[in-house]
Amino acid sequence: MIRRTVRYFDRRAGAAPLLKKALRYVFPDHWSFLLGEVAMYSFFVLVGTGIYLTFFFEDSTASTHYHGPYRALDGMEMSRAYRSVVDLSYSVKAGLLMRQTHHWAADVFVAAIVLHVFRIFFTGAFRKPRELTYYVGVTMLLLAVLEGYLGYSLVDDLLSGMGLAIGYSVALSLPFIGPNVAALIWGGPFPGAPQFWSRMYITHVLILPILIGLLLLLHLALVAARHHTQFRESQRHTERRVVGMPTFPGYAPRSLGLACAVAAVLFLLGGLVQINPIWLWGPYHVGASTNGAQPDWYLGWLIGALRLVPGFDVVIGHYTVVPNAFWGGALFPMVVFGALYLWPRLEKKLSGDHAFHNLLERPRDNPMRTALGCAFVTWVALVFVAGSADRVAVYFGLSYVGQIWFYRVFIWVAPAIAFFLAKRICEELVAGEQAEKVRKAAEEQAKAAFGRG
Repeated sequence: MIRRTVRYFDRRAGAAPLLKKALRYVFPDHWSFLLGEVAMYSFFVLVGTGIYLTFFFEDSTASTHYHGPYRALDGMEMSRAYRSVVDLSYSVKAGLLMRQTHHWAADVFVAAIVLHVFRIFFTGAFRKPRELTYYVGVTMLLLAVLEGYLGYSLVDDLLSGMGLAIGYSVALSLPFIGPNVAALIWGGPFPGAPQFWSRMYITHVLILPILIGLLLLLHLALVAARHHTQFRESQRHTERRVVGMPTFPGYAPRSLGLACAVAAVLFLLGGLVQINPIWLWGPYHVGASTNGAQPDWYLGWLIGALRLVPGFDVVIGHYTVVPNAFWGGALFPMVVFGALYLWPRLEKKLSGDHAFHNLLERPRDNPMRTALGCAFVTWVALVFVAGSADRVAVYFGLSYVGQIWFYRVFIWVAPAIAFFLAKRICEELVAGEQAEKVRKAAEEQAKAAFGRG
């Protein structure tokens, strides 16, 4: 059957050489390379469930009243967007399953990209000639965070309304251009013009998915053009030789199995684990707020940054040049993503390494990069944890103010500790390996000398 299929396409499209090359493409056999595929298959689930949800969602903030199976909201005034999502969750067949699977897929998608970036960074896979592949991946991460933020903001519940209010404040805080940017996006003072909701909806369901899909295709094309990187696991692995398993019959069935497993896990989560119960938060009203709801995990670092910055503005005369929300809401994420974009060029300049690299480094093989990466991750992770200070205060009774002051100090102390600890561990691991090599070499020499004697 395979021969007949190949013969059919070759006679009509001359595709046999290309197909033969694709089937013989070699993939590395290492678990860490699956992180990128988990992200890709999560994106496929996102697209599939998102298409289903678009048939039932209304992108309108027009006022209406709810009359449906969820009695706690019966007769309550709300937007048509919020009512459509409640109806989707309670009245549409498989609606709640699709909605929660979509939400879980978004969380896993961002998490997989983050872990994939960690693998790329700590193994040096971003080095020449794969800088462009790395930049495309970081851009996908940035767009994925924005896409997720717009996705849960469309629901118009109390959680998403507060998130949009924070986003409006951050946009407004941009020095000099903030008011114009906020007016351009929202179409007027918060909560904005009615057209804002349609713009956000189109951006979420069309513009950003297309951009992410195109970047994903470009990413895969660049990976195929330059081939995968690989670890030096034996003498067969060199800078000029690609070692691994062919696409078929080795890698393709395994990848398809991973795709089915990712989809199965996401649908199990969507069916068994509740996420974002908007009927508990209620519809958004400008004068309402809640302390019980938290944004998705990938926005926790921004909430933490906003909470950690002391309450001050930069004021010149009677004009507020830099409002307080700018430092944590805009400057902090710009620093984080700016560091990710600048690192390949910065490392090349500091190390003087301009060679092509197809072999990966273990984290211990480059102690300085590993130490700096651990310090950077510790810094961002502590800011992320600081975003849960209000929940910790409620559940464990710890002082909220005390937690904030602890994090304000520890976010500068902990990265330094992480840097020196990671660097020392890497150096000791390398020294231990070298000592083991010397010991084995001495044993070989002793055996050879004993044999001659």
